[in-house]
Amino acid sequence: MSDFNRGYARPTPVGAADMSVDAGLRSFMLGVYNKMALGLVVSAALAYLTSQYPPVRDLMFNVVGNRIAYTPIGMVVAFAPLAVILFSAFVMKNATPRSSGIVYWLIVSLMGAGLGVLGLVYTGTSIATTFLITASAFGVLSLLGYTTKRDLTGMGSFLIMGLWGVIIASVVNIFLQSSMMAFIVSLVGVAIFAGLTAYDTQKLKMQYYQLGGDQAALGVATNYGALNLYLDFVNLFVLLLRLTGARR
Repeated sequence: MSDFNRGYARPTPVGAADMSVDAGLRSFMLGVYNKMALGLVVSAALAYLTSQYPPVRDLMFNVVGNRIAYTPIGMVVAFAPLAVILFSAFVMKNATPRSSGIVYWLIVSLMGAGLGVLGLVYTGTSIATTFLITASAFGVLSLLGYTTKRDLTGMGSFLIMGLWGVIIASVVNIFLQSSMMAFIVSLVGVAIFAGLTAYDTQKLKMQYYQLGGDQAALGVATNYGALNLYLDFVNLFVLLLRLTGARR
């Protein structure tokens, strides 16, 4: 679900601009990170609501003993972010700061509500520990993408192809229910989203220079950039939780 289509041309090569002392770039990236962080807070609050507040929880999930399943409403909420992403990518060819902001907050809210299932499956301590590990890893990987002089475009294309492979394998495993396949998919997924975090960060840097101070375009890039990094973080968190999380 990463690499959201921003509708911009191929980024400028990494070495084309000196970004080390650009206050405008730092301000732009700070805006992206702040929006992403606020999105994570909103998602966490909604996930807590859908997992811990019985009237809302019962609308979203069927909990029978150790078995947890989505209700029809929960299923719609769980798959709605993908529908919004696809709709926006194919229909919103000329996004504005306002429309891209609506897309961002809609996806953040829907994903947060759907992630309430994690609070029913995993212990609170496990979720908190995995979140801290994810935040630390994300910070290091994003810093790597920001500071590296190496062009990550080729690696990004490879990772995106790998992401589609993970998505297809995950769908297939819904029917196979293979624990080994689930483990392999999660392991490969962690590697892919780790790489995408660095790639998406560098792509945002290139985009900033490419847009040349166009405030409307930078507003759109801030929203879609925050969405990309948000999706990288959430997917990394969920996959790590599947690998290491302690179940209730």
